[in-house]
Amino acid sequence: MAARGTVDTRAASIMVVLCMIWGLQQIALKGAAPHIAPAMQIALRSAGAALLVAALMAARGERLTPGLWKPGLLVGLLFGMEYLLVSEGLRHTTAAHVTVFLYTSPIFAAIGLHIRVPSERLRALQWLGIAMAFAGIATAFLARSAPTTAHTSVTGDLLGLLAGAAWGLTTVSVRGSALTAAPATETLLYQLMGATVLLTAQAFFTGQTHIQWTPTAWASLGFQTLVVSFASFLAWFWLLRHYSASRLGVFSFLTPLFGVGFSVWLLNEPLEPAFVVGAAFVLAGIVLVSAGAGKGRAP
Repeated sequence: MAARGTVDTRAASIMVVLCMIWGLQQIALKGAAPHIAPAMQIALRSAGAALLVAALMAARGERLTPGLWKPGLLVGLLFGMEYLLVSEGLRHTTAAHVTVFLYTSPIFAAIGLHIRVPSERLRALQWLGIAMAFAGIATAFLARSAPTTAHTSVTGDLLGLLAGAAWGLTTVSVRGSALTAAPATETLLYQLMGATVLLTAQAFFTGQTHIQWTPTAWASLGFQTLVVSFASFLAWFWLLRHYSASRLGVFSFLTPLFGVGFSVWLLNEPLEPAFVVGAAFVLAGIVLVSAGAGKGRAP
């Protein structure tokens, strides 16, 4: 077993695979959207994954920790809000845009932890990274040739950015509550239950309940439920128990890179020059914030 804090070849290989999986999830949602709306996809995958996590907890003899329902409820609501915004964003912009803006979450998490947790004060290198990331966001929003195209809109991009902020607040909420010492399966279960409730309600209130049970719909749901929402998150939590979270977090910039690459390859999505430049600044900023993170910080 490698000493905690040392990312060896095994950990690096697992992280690359996980980033590839996470980069694919928005592409799967967007690709299957003509058959099943993103909101309904996320609601069903969250419900399925929640059942799997509950079964795993039962097999291990784990129970919900008494007194954690309040922070669990908050984390569940924030996690559900994140994916509510993702599902709506995918209706208005490309999967590439949503992926890049969603993965601004380490920036918002770093700022929130700086304010709330005294031991998580930002360093000069991290402030530089935050400045670069926000410069990239401004470039992607303001330097486009037109506010709306056939593929993207300011509304969709803004929803993706708000989803990243919601994810960052989820991290802050977990880190600043008793959930930080709870089993990973318990925290994940609260998140999945929150997403199930919010996304189911969203699907019904917005009329996104129609489903065509095509092979594409089944493949997307199977991938998202078994691989994304269950296996990949459990693998991530396993890595956190054995390796330094701050060093693993440096790999986070790979996810939006994979997401953009897969969106162009599998969905034939266009890339605007302003977005490419802005995304490059955002990714560089994420690397600086993660590389300068305090020991033990989870991205």
